[in-house]
Amino acid sequence: MTEHPIAAWHRMAEARDPTGLAELIDETAVFHSPVVHTPQAGRALVVMYLSAAFKVFFSPNFRYVREIIGEHDAVLEFETELDGVMVNGVDLIRWSEAGHITDFKVMLRPAKALQAVQARMAVMLTSISDQKVR
Repeated sequence: MTEHPIAAWHRMAEARDPTGLAELIDETAVFHSPVVHTPQAGRALVVMYLSAAFKVFFSPNFRYVREIIGEHDAVLEFETELDGVMVNGVDLIRWSEAGHITDFKVMLRPAKALQAVQARMAVMLTSISDQKVR
């Protein structure tokens, strides 16, 4: 049996290592960012956004505090701190019968946290894009 997609996600999150995202994310997956108004479609973009999020969110004080897991959907509530700002959010994750993530939505609060995340994500995404151009 293959690893459950949420177990795989937790394993990568705990290791703070996005290696394996390309295998976990479906080629038609869509990422819904709290800071970008249009959904980002396709494995390459979803992996790029989630890889940047690993660097922004997964600090030593990041933790999941609640989970609701269904047959093909999960809600994972998390907390972390960025630059002295407490961040509370949820990851809404949907996966296919094959166990690949097909939809990933991040929602954040409060507004001050959203602003801190937006600034950090912009830096990370620019860095990732620059690395791919080289």
